[in-house]
Amino acid sequence: MKKLLSGLMAAVVGMTAVLASAPYISADNPIVQTNYTADPAPMIYNDTFYVYTSHDLDGSTYFTMPDWKCYSTTDMQNWTDHGSVLSYADFSWAEENTAWAAQCIERNGKFYFYVTLVPAATGGRAIGVAVADSPEGPFKDALGKPLIGPNWDYIDPTVFIDDDGQAYLYFGNPTLNYVKLNEDMISYSGEVSQIPLTTEGFGARPDGDERHPTLYEEGPWFYRRGDLYYMVYAASGIPENICYSTSPTPTGPWTFRGEIMGSAGGSFTNHSGIVDYRGHSYFAYHTGQLPGGGGFTRSVCIEEFTYQPDGLIPKIPQTKEGPAQLEAVNPYIRNEAEKICWESGVETEVCSEGGMNVANIEKGDYIKIKGVDFGDGAEKFTASIASAEQGGVIEVHLDSTTGPIIGVCNVPGTGGWQNWQEVSCDSAGASGVHDLYLVFSGGDGFLFNVDWWQFTAAGGGLTEEGYYFKSTFENGEDGWSSRGGASLQPADTAAYEGDAALYVSERTASWNGMMKKLPTMHFQKGETYSFSAEVMQNEGRISEHIMMKLEYKDGNGDVQYHTIAEADAIRGEWVQLSNTEYTIPADASDMHVYLETADGSVSFYADQIIAAPAGTAIAGSGIITILKGDVDRSGRINAFDAAYAKKGLLTSLPNAIAEAEADVDESGTFELVDVVALIQYVTGKSDRFVTIE
Repeated sequence: MKKLLSGLMAAVVGMTAVLASAPYISADNPIVQTNYTADPAPMIYNDTFYVYTSHDLDGSTYFTMPDWKCYSTTDMQNWTDHGSVLSYADFSWAEENTAWAAQCIERNGKFYFYVTLVPAATGGRAIGVAVADSPEGPFKDALGKPLIGPNWDYIDPTVFIDDDGQAYLYFGNPTLNYVKLNEDMISYSGEVSQIPLTTEGFGARPDGDERHPTLYEEGPWFYRRGDLYYMVYAASGIPENICYSTSPTPTGPWTFRGEIMGSAGGSFTNHSGIVDYRGHSYFAYHTGQLPGGGGFTRSVCIEEFTYQPDGLIPKIPQTKEGPAQLEAVNPYIRNEAEKICWESGVETEVCSEGGMNVANIEKGDYIKIKGVDFGDGAEKFTASIASAEQGGVIEVHLDSTTGPIIGVCNVPGTGGWQNWQEVSCDSAGASGVHDLYLVFSGGDGFLFNVDWWQFTAAGGGLTEEGYYFKSTFENGEDGWSSRGGASLQPADTAAYEGDAALYVSERTASWNGMMKKLPTMHFQKGETYSFSAEVMQNEGRISEHIMMKLEYKDGNGDVQYHTIAEADAIRGEWVQLSNTEYTIPADASDMHVYLETADGSVSFYADQIIAAPAGTAIAGSGIITILKGDVDRSGRINAFDAAYAKKGLLTSLPNAIAEAEADVDESGTFELVDVVALIQYVTGKSDRFVTIE
């Protein structure tokens, strides 16, 4: 947020007129189009990317900023509007419309929001602090007075908690200042300290004077990565670019590292924030690229970048596309209408049902939701709507506002802008991943509001038996693929049920096997499901441990593995891997279910693999319970078992189950040492099965 000196005002206005004339092209940056947003402050919490922004009023000719907004995403392309989370009016001591740059941070389950305001009684600038129990607020003034200030230099707070628990609050224009916050995060120890702005630390301004000798201007963003501390800041005066410096400690000495982003973008200011999310690094900033945008009506954008091997930041270009989408949107759950990649014409407002809703819809307006995974197809579209007027029509398109229509939903009047009613229409023609466009039409004036939307999967998403999928392998591989180069082949030589099973062979390692991608239309992180599979091995040891597992990417983008069900498979016998209450990890994405063995590379058969709603009991072969030493399966271990085993060593035991129980040293082979160990046990010479060398 730029602090303007009166002597620069005419130059700024002139610069604004030039920059605001930059051409506008519809794209996925800026990330918000329903409001003018500035001064982005990203924060990661509970596997969600939040960005807090200041808010430029429409048509502003100065920094007229009433409140702070909050938006969130989990896919980096579709952003959910959480509305105004804090306002200047929430601070009894603040002058109106002075809600400048801010940053939020979590500590011990509380969220602390450090803001820039003008104290009404004294003028100048000050840093206030508000606190909330949720990242989405409501926030309340924690002190009833400024935390720091007033002082004309005290703007643009940035906060960071180091590994040792010490929190630092940096701020300032044209000086760079800091305090050490106490653990309560609403007080600090010592005095305000000022960082020496040397040219070695912050670069030399070509036309610098005593007050502005270096490139540093304002808008600091302070964080740590590895052993380096980073200070990213708006630099160089008007128009601003973004530069950065690094330090081995939280307070210096600082070394100037160069420019991150140039000053293009239709705004003479810039303000940035950097975070890592799901294994990716993101740079947030603002431009003036929306219609009507400029130096006082700015909009937040985000770019992805990769650190250099030495930890330095490359120069980052401004793009229209923004970051790559991390995961597809699931259309078969409730999606908030204010979850938007791009829109034209609509606004958002507080909803009587909680959260926000899309409002001020007129004919020709639309909403784009990027990367929606329809899976095998949808059969119905439903939306929650409200209208105090005549209503209108929602046309559901794929890939553009004029793309294929997969549904047309008539919206009636409901007697009020917050009188909510569900409307539905048939949907056909969507499968796979597409951008979704909700295009609105009707008469003149405002048509209706939308709170949320949801599709119903073709067939309701479940088979006639009530399963999400059932792989019988009667007609092929049923969507399963090789994992680690294993050979998959439907085979009629063995089947638990029906005429075929899938034969998994040519495995060279225990993790080789078979896998199937779980579609997001049915399988959601944090939700619980029932899984079952029938497996059999008839070529390996007496008993092989076989597992059904989940492979997924966690919140950092790292691949993780989680056991769903496991069992010992006795040679030649079908065994059921089953878990009726398996909960997918809360940060999982890109999920695959797979079968493997604990060790070795034995071939195996799989059949009747089923996924169903949580609690679904799936009939199957069950698990064969083995009691080592109980060779005659009498339920007791005694001399009869020793005699039975001894005889079996000479003439062979009747089946693999008996062999598994006779294999008391669990080597995978029934042999003489097992008989000796069993005899010693039943004669009392040993109280356990001792392996005989």
